[in-house]
Amino acid sequence: QVQLVESGGGLQQTGGSLRLSCAASGRAFGTLTMAWFRQAPGREREFVSGIRWVYGSISYADSVKGRFTISRDNARNSVYLQMNSLKPEDTAVYYCAAQQGGGVSTVTSQYNYWGQGTQVTVSS
Repeated sequence: QVQLVESGGGLQQTGGSLRLSCAASGRAFGTLTMAWFRQAPGREREFVSGIRWVYGSISYADSVKGRFTISRDNARNSVYLQMNSLKPEDTAVYYCAAQQGGGVSTVTSQYNYWGQGTQVTVSS
C-alpha cells in the first residue's frame, strides 16, 4: 500500500509561481512511477506530468510544457511540480498519483494510488 500526501497549493495571480509537493509512504516506492493530474470544475481529470521513479523519464501535457517542471527526490520519497507562468486555466484541484512498475501514462485508470488533492487557484 502506498499513501500520497500533496501540499503547496493556494491562490496565485496570473504569471506567478507555485510549487506542489507529494510525499509518498508505504512499500515499494522504489519502483513507483509518479504523476500529477488536475481536475477543474465540470471537467474530467487530466494528465499534467509524470516521471518514472527509477529512470527518470518525464512527460508533460502540451498545455503545461515550458511552464511546469516535474522533479523527484528519491531520498525523501517525494515528487514536486514547479508551476511557473501560471494562467487562470491552470485553476484546478491537483492530484498526485502513483503506479508500480509501469511507464508514464496519461490515463487515470493506470494509477493505483491517489492523494487527496490540493487546490490551485490562479486569478486574472
